[in-house]
Amino acid sequence: SFQIRRCVTEFFYICSQKYKTETMIEDILKHNKQFVENKGYEKYITNKYPDKKIAILSCMDTRLTELLPAALGIKNGDVKMIKNAGGIISHPFGSVIRSLMVAIYEFGVKEVIAHSDCGACHMSSARMIEHMKARGIKQETIDMIRFCGVDFDSWLYGFGDTEKSVRETVKAILEHPLIPEDVHVSGFIIDSITGALSPVVE
Repeated sequence: SFQIRRCVTEFFYICSQKYKTETMIEDILKHNKQFVENKGYEKYITNKYPDKKIAILSCMDTRLTELLPAALGIKNGDVKMIKNAGGIISHPFGSVIRSLMVAIYEFGVKEVIAHSDCGACHMSSARMIEHMKARGIKQETIDMIRFCGVDFDSWLYGFGDTEKSVRETVKAILEHPLIPEDVHVSGFIIDSITGALSPVVE
């Protein structure tokens, strides 16, 4: 029947996706073994203290993985890099502020740079919830989390105004009661193609 054919198709699709994932992990492990054996790590050896005393809050956008360090002229050991979806601070005592406090108080960071221009722009909480349900998350689970006080609209929001988002991020850092006043905070928008920086808050 149509239903059986559909189930068989979905089964093979899932198996195919699992096979691809396992193959990619095998490739990564193979490369890692060769990397260590060939001592490819030697040129990256440094210590845990950032040489430039800078922390960068950035988006996790894959386009910036190599572009950002190249565009800013930074190398391994220069800065503390903090990444999330959108390069934003969604909670005053969340993981971003915690990471910044560790960078400042434990690793001597004196400058914080916030920047954005990423795939999280225009992100829709409603669309993401639909994606969740398509991947097997039950509506009852989503409803229960809502009942517990989680506002999906604010938690999973994107942003239409990138400049405003950067300003709000800089403001959240500057006004945080546990961030010392002698830390300089600036904000930029980075072009995800050319790497050009446009200052928003300096």
